[in-house]
Amino acid sequence: MPAVADIRLKVLLVDDQLSHRAALGAELQAMGHDVVEAGNAEDAVALFTSLRPDAVLMDVEMPGHNGHWAAQQIRRAEPEGWTPILFLSGRVSDADLAEGIECGGDDYLFKPVSPVVLAAKLRAMQRLCSLHRQLTSLTDQLRASNADLQIQSLHDPLTGLTNRRGLDIRLDEELRTARRERQPLTLILCDVDNFKAYNDTAGHLQGDQCLMRIAQLLGETCRRPRDLAARFGGEEFVILMPGTSHSGAMFYAKGLQRMVHQLALPHPASDGKTCVTLSGGITTCVPDGTTTIESLLSRADAALYTAKSLGRDRFFCFETQADSSTGQAELANYDREKSSTATLF
Repeated sequence: MPAVADIRLKVLLVDDQLSHRAALGAELQAMGHDVVEAGNAEDAVALFTSLRPDAVLMDVEMPGHNGHWAAQQIRRAEPEGWTPILFLSGRVSDADLAEGIECGGDDYLFKPVSPVVLAAKLRAMQRLCSLHRQLTSLTDQLRASNADLQIQSLHDPLTGLTNRRGLDIRLDEELRTARRERQPLTLILCDVDNFKAYNDTAGHLQGDQCLMRIAQLLGETCRRPRDLAARFGGEEFVILMPGTSHSGAMFYAKGLQRMVHQLALPHPASDGKTCVTLSGGITTCVPDGTTTIESLLSRADAALYTAKSLGRDRFFCFETQADSSTGQAELANYDREKSSTATLF
């Protein structure tokens, strides 16, 4: 920050007498400040609103609206700020000074204005301006830091995807929207097959690299604005797809599986598989009043378990009913042979 004495103020000088404005304006410029002039209260308010000066020197007595009226309008124009207003007046009574302060003024300069007093008042304004700029700078830095912290709190540091907290927030939003608009909502829970064996064989650093590459792929496949890829935890990921039907979810899953195969990430220990594969469980429903985040995750988890039990490297999907009373899908109670909506690939 510059030294207080080096701060150049932008001063709005308001006086209906041209000669008074010329004299005071010359003194202000000689002190190193910029001067904007207005000859009446209405012009003063308009200039203040458009230029936002650092200080206002304003005559009280003017034709039409006076300086007190202008001060009130200025205060209304800056509800979150405070620009110093110094009245210029020949009135010296206590009542006149009190009225000016009540209308929004900060101080009085009595006419004729003493150059020494004017210089002292302006130095005080420079100090106020310096403090205001420091406060503004610190406030901006704090806002930026808070925004960064907010982003960090909702994103996984390893993969850059939305984390579990961010997923819960979005799931709640999308669940409410889908319920209100009677639209389908798809949730896919997937994980890297045999990832523990991958870590045990290749090491955790290489395992992190694998997760980062899979996360990048998942993020790239979520192309619609409301689609979301999130890291659920460990090697598990969630794909949230609002407005996606059962058939659309299966089409996406098949494409994702094909892309993972094309990625061809080597897997050092994968039960005969030479490359990294994914298994996933899909659930799609039009939510009703009983549908919860927990029920969606439970159904997707049951479908994922089925995909794992059937040999991995596949996605398993079963249609959920909108009028489900519990929203739960227990694997032990799910008869795959009788379900006409089951799809395995």
